[in-house]
Amino acid sequence: MISLTSSAIEHLKSLIAEKHAAASTGLRLRVEKGGCAGMQYVMALDESGTEDTIQTQDGVSIIIDRESLGYLRGCQLDYVDALSDAGFKLTNPNAARSCGCGTSFEPQTA
Repeated sequence: MISLTSSAIEHLKSLIAEKHAAASTGLRLRVEKGGCAGMQYVMALDESGTEDTIQTQDGVSIIIDRESLGYLRGCQLDYVDALSDAGFKLTNPNAARSCGCGTSFEPQTA
């Protein structure tokens, strides 16, 4: 469903430990209307609900709600720590185009 780079896995493990979060805590990925390209990514540490899809890779969990799943299928999550920017970055094969900052996208139309 979603692949995580080793950098994303290590940073997420570190973030969960730093926040002293419960063992069941994962990174929630959500897509909502907004941003400069029409849809925007929202990420936060959270615990899963009954309607969520949970993917676990190398000891970390990604939590996705039902409405966001179609927009995120096949994405790659990376963590980048560059001079000009740091944070989780999604590479989304479902995007027709993405904004320059990488936090929003325009979905492909069928």
